[in-house]
Formats: sequence, C-alpha cells, structure tokens
Amino acid sequence: DRTARVIREISPDVIALQEADNRFGDRAGLLDLARLELETGLVPVPVSGNGKGHGWRGNVLLFKRGTVRDVHQLKLPGLEPRGALVAEIDLDEKRSLRVIAAHLGLLRRSRSEQARVVLDIMSSADERPTLLLGDLNEWRLGNRSALNTLHTTFGPTPPAVPTFPSGLPVLALDRIMGNRHGLVSGVEAHDTPLSRVASDHLPLTAFVHL
Repeated sequence: DRTARVIREISPDVIALQEADNRFGDRAGLLDLARLELETGLVPVPVSGNGKGHGWRGNVLLFKRGTVRDVHQLKLPGLEPRGALVAEIDLDEKRSLRVIAAHLGLLRRSRSEQARVVLDIMSSADERPTLLLGDLNEWRLGNRSALNTLHTTFGPTPPAVPTFPSGLPVLALDRIMGNRHGLVSGVEAHDTPLSRVASDHLPLTAFVHL
C-alpha cells in the first residue's frame, strides 16, 4: 500500500523497482500489479519463466505509454542473485527508448563485473536513447567508483543524490543515467513523509528529454 501511494505521488511515465519479489522460497511478487495499473496507468514489462514473481530477480519495470518491442533478462555475475531487465519500448511511430533496470551487488568487484555486462548490450555510443536506472549500490565517487567503466557510454557519473537510508539519506546508492548528453536532467530524491517510511531507499526521479 505504501509503495503504491508513493508511486502515485511521483506519477511517473517509467519506473523501475527493485526487490519487488520475495528473495527466497517461491519468489512470489510483493505488489498488486492490477491495482497499480488501475490507479497509476502503469503496466509491467513482461518477464518469462519467473513463476509467481512480478519481475526478474526482483527488478520490475513499469511504463505508461508505448509498446514493448523486446525484453532481455540478464543474469549478472557475482555471489548474489542479481539481474537486469532490458526493455525496448516504442513510444510512438518515430520514437523508441531502451530502459535498463538494474540492481547491482554489494561487493565492489561484483559491481565492476556487472557494469561491464550492462555495457556489453550497448554496441556504440550513438545507439538509441538509453536509460540505466536502479539501485547500483555504489556510494564511491571518482576513480574509486566501481561504475567507472560505464563512462564510455553513459558519460561521467551524474551528481550524487543521497537516497539511503531514507530516514536520513547520506549515501547515493541509486542512479538514473542516460547515454546521450542532455537526455536526463533534474535528478533528485523524492523526499516526502510517505517515501521516508515506504522503503529504506528514497525514490530517485528525473526528467527525460527525447
């Protein structure tokens, strides 16, 4: 209920959620997707072979407008069961958008390897507009960051916006990044009384210019 209410506060066109499924057991989904669609107009990007789960390794990607043309479910390397969901969305007859929803690992070495896997799906810097968003679990900046390998495609790491812990955010664990200059702007934490108790992370929001 809290998650649904925060999503209504944000009123997004596209949103990525992490840990939307139980981590153990049958990995059943934790959301009421039918209710979310009714109240927000958002529909989930479909995933396959996930049983009772709503997403791929906990990643759920929802969008308001357009048609999903292709979906890839990436297994990311590391000790933990991490993954990324990649969706190609045709917004209309002329415009398309690739969205990568990812949840990277807690270990720095794993994050470095996982970032390289994400880059493998990007064949060149002039590809279609692409967003990378999610809990990337990296608070280090500059040369110490495990996300440095992403610079070749996504440019310099965007300004750090603290999102964790939600009650008193000091670490910038979440990111919204674009592969083109000016694609993403206005990145900020959605800090409201409800968002502080709905999750241990504050939601991160941004404007996308196509």
